[in-house]
Amino acid sequence: MEIIIISPEILATGIAIFLARIADVSLGTLRTISIIRGRKWMAFGLGLIEIMIWLTVISAVLLKIRESPILGLFYAFGFATGNMVGIRIEKWLALGNINLRIISRHYYCEMATSVRAAGFPVTVFMGEGGTGPVGELYIVCAGRDLKKILSLVRGIDPNAFYISEQAVEVSKIYRPVLHPVTGWRAILKKK
Repeated sequence: MEIIIISPEILATGIAIFLARIADVSLGTLRTISIIRGRKWMAFGLGLIEIMIWLTVISAVLLKIRESPILGLFYAFGFATGNMVGIRIEKWLALGNINLRIISRHYYCEMATSVRAAGFPVTVFMGEGGTGPVGELYIVCAGRDLKKILSLVRGIDPNAFYISEQAVEVSKIYRPVLHPVTGWRAILKKK
């Protein structure tokens, strides 16, 4: 078995290709999500940057791939890693709005009160489950608020059933009500 030795120049080029592919594929993932959510200007900007990086990378790979086939592996691993990184970035940014439905047999009133106290609007529907009456909380919130709301709900009823899905279009979203500014911050707010 022959050991392949990679020169420092090829290794540096490979790492640069790997990192650039992570960047452009991550941008491509965010661009695709932006298209699905109807954010055309965001998709435009991301696409522009994505293709500039891609052209730079592909030109470097095509010029050197014949003499250093290992660069193809850096390219492929960068692509695969970029998909994972793009999804992770989107989850971290939590762009868009979420429809959240929470169903509970016993604690729906307490959950609605708690979620409203945190500043989120809630609509409660009564329904019939397989074992009797249930209450359904319906909440439309920003994606970044989902964890906070679910934390409140699980604190009251760890067995609550919930479903979250993307809200593509929302006529009006109510943001959490902020408490009035007090103390030294109130002085800065005065005009």
